[in-house]
Amino acid sequence: MRRTLSALLIAAATSIAAPHVSAQIPPRSGCADCHYADPKAPRPDHLESWDRSPHGRNAVGCETCHGGNPRTFEGFLAHQRILDPADTRSPVNRRNLPRTCGACHVGPFVAFQDSRHGQLLQEQNENGPTCSTCHGEVDGRLLSAKALAAACNQCHGAGDVAPRSERARQVREQYEDLTAVRDQMKLAQTLIKRVNDKSRRASLTEAYRQAEIPLKRAVDAGHRFVYDERRTDLSVARARVQALLTSLANR
Repeated sequence: MRRTLSALLIAAATSIAAPHVSAQIPPRSGCADCHYADPKAPRPDHLESWDRSPHGRNAVGCETCHGGNPRTFEGFLAHQRILDPADTRSPVNRRNLPRTCGACHVGPFVAFQDSRHGQLLQEQNENGPTCSTCHGEVDGRLLSAKALAAACNQCHGAGDVAPRSERARQVREQYEDLTAVRDQMKLAQTLIKRVNDKSRRASLTEAYRQAEIPLKRAVDAGHRFVYDERRTDLSVARARVQALLTSLANR
């Protein structure tokens, strides 16, 4: 009888305590859940952009860039050590943003560090672009060729800070080429998966990897803003993927 009574008391205590405990432990996206629930929370557009972005889809939470504690719904604790973006110590201050993004995006960060634009940021020159200039604040998007050309013209247009009449045209042409090569790579990857012969599929997969190498170099060159080098790498990538597609079509 005592054992039964003890078991009942333990079960009752557990059933009462469990909801209380779970209510105190927000999910990984606690920041977003709380801000969505509060109509007075700042920058709803920022939150919505995050929710639609690759960061939101892959559960890269607000705290990854902003800091803070996503595991509590208590406002003071959640916002401890979060600094205003205007504060030069903030990880999302425009000068610090490449390093913050580079914690995950290592290749682009290393390439950007070697660029003149990266040097401008290190020199505390406000004219230099940062990651959000091309990729948005939280979107993680890839701008279209037209949008990138327009971004370049903000500094390199006629009469601007560093006029370069040919820059926008180079950027637009090369990013149109990049988009075309990427589309061809996606098509090749889809067709390779349909090849039943294991030996042939392995050979085609290796050819695909060989086309990826100059494509990745072209992307790195873009983050260094070295467009002559980028043009060469794109040309090699295009030739390799077109040869791969020809091989796939002829069998």
